[in-house]
Amino acid sequence: MTVIYGIKNCDTMKKTRAWLDARKIAYEFHDYKSQGIDRPHLERWVAALGWEALLNRAGTTFRKLPDAEKQGLTEGKAIALMLAQPSMIKRPVLETDDGRVLAGFRPEAFEKLLGR
Repeated sequence: MTVIYGIKNCDTMKKTRAWLDARKIAYEFHDYKSQGIDRPHLERWVAALGWEALLNRAGTTFRKLPDAEKQGLTEGKAIALMLAQPSMIKRPVLETDDGRVLAGFRPEAFEKLLGR
């Protein structure tokens, strides 16, 4: 089953769920704000997409970090930041049951990935 990862009250997540519902695509929702996210998931997503695509630098949580924490980012540092504060993960992360992954709500990419 397709799983979407994000935060329940995020506007982008609401758009994502509406898009999936309108196409009658079954999915499971994982709220990483309340349920957390583990290192193996993040490492798998980083391997598939790259940490730069996964880290939400435009979000408030990242922007509020001290400049010293934002500078010199590496894969390891980015993963540590996302583990500590999951709201820094771009939303949604969509993972299919065969392990394909997308980050961010892009309907054309969803259609291509999900065949709808």
